[in-house]
Amino acid sequence: MDGTILVADDDRTIRTVLTQALTRAGCKVHATSSLVTLMRWVEEGKGDLVISDVVMPDGNGLEMLPRIGSERPGLPVIVISAQNTIMTAIQAAEAEAYDYLPKPFDLPDLMKRAAKALEVKRHAGQTRSARGTVERPEAAATDLPLVGRTPAMQALYRLVARVMNTDLATLITGESGTGKSLIARAIHDFSDRRSMPFVVASASDLAGVDGPSGIVAKARAGSILFDEVADLDLDTQGRLVRLLDALGDSAPRIMATSQSDLTERMERGAFRQDLFYRLGGVTIAVPALRERVDDIPLLAEHFLARAERDGAPTRRFAEPVMDLIRAYSWPGNVRQLENIIRRLVVTSPEEEIGRTEVEQVLGNQPEIEPLMGGGSGEKLSASVAKHLRRYFDLHGGVLPPPGLYQRILKEVEVPLIEIALDATGGNQAKCADLLGINRNTLRKKITDLDIRVTRRRKLM
Repeated sequence: MDGTILVADDDRTIRTVLTQALTRAGCKVHATSSLVTLMRWVEEGKGDLVISDVVMPDGNGLEMLPRIGSERPGLPVIVISAQNTIMTAIQAAEAEAYDYLPKPFDLPDLMKRAAKALEVKRHAGQTRSARGTVERPEAAATDLPLVGRTPAMQALYRLVARVMNTDLATLITGESGTGKSLIARAIHDFSDRRSMPFVVASASDLAGVDGPSGIVAKARAGSILFDEVADLDLDTQGRLVRLLDALGDSAPRIMATSQSDLTERMERGAFRQDLFYRLGGVTIAVPALRERVDDIPLLAEHFLARAERDGAPTRRFAEPVMDLIRAYSWPGNVRQLENIIRRLVVTSPEEEIGRTEVEQVLGNQPEIEPLMGGGSGEKLSASVAKHLRRYFDLHGGVLPPPGLYQRILKEVEVPLIEIALDATGGNQAKCADLLGINRNTLRKKITDLDIRVTRRRKLM
């Protein structure tokens, strides 16, 4: 890797780390804590790549991107930021940053992206056009609970930023409470269609002869969201297909959400294939909260700050309490977390919310994690049925070997007992109580199924 890289960050440690790493890779580095200095270097023609923080003592790094694009078309800029919200990724995309990484960033990953940016500049000769400052809804940056620095959320942010100004139909999937409709709203509010209507359409809106045309007329060239599209019956799905086929020029953008596995529903004949392919121009999968537990403290701080901004008393969580919150499974995802924090803010008698209060609230919450799709026909039994059908199909019309019942029970028992043991820290008495079986029965199953037991301090 060779070239001259301009680094702008007010954190001396980050400047030092980047300077050392990039220099070892063969680059020349100019590092500064000032955007004024950075812009002077850019105007002087220095640099083949810019790596810039967002919040700087003398300005905002994102606001400099249009100027950089105007002064030096084709100069790539990688934005790094500790502001780990969807807004940062969207703003970076709108300002035509080459790439965006959250802090704390993975240094090898940043080095790979920097090398790619230099290669693109060298061979592609890409051009850029400055878009200037774009007006956004005032409350968007603070009110959307789309917060997270985990890789899963950062990948989601980048995907949203890439697709928001396209005309592709967008299918947003994820469990209940993950924020699917918020993603759809963000795509509309920060797209080129932001000044046009955002219409949420239900099954009743599609009913009748004039229903579909009425929806399109209401949305004009804005966006239409079909929320939980899997809940539509087959007749309504057919009307929706005909609506999509009739869209012409200046059509609204089509988005849909689903917490159900649409592929599985298609296999059962409960969802139309032609509708699935019309809606799935791009699919955005929103991760469950338990899949990004490192974001829970950020979300908790976000909800505490929002409550205080709305007039609630100041509250905070002690570190041991936050460990307890992180360990919970959160079957209701971000919506459940928000509701519980709002409840704790109101009911806590002290500024610091204690462990006893959190345990009491969580003790009244469901603990079983939902399966993807959570609908009445897509619980564990439906998932098992799907695998069993495939198992029988693999035998080509010939029955499987005898003893199927015990083999299937073992397939379910082993992970159930292993996960229960892990949740109870290997304590067999607690595990037996959790499972609702006799301790001796549990011991026999551990032996018969050759399950390894590791004692450790339990999480909860």
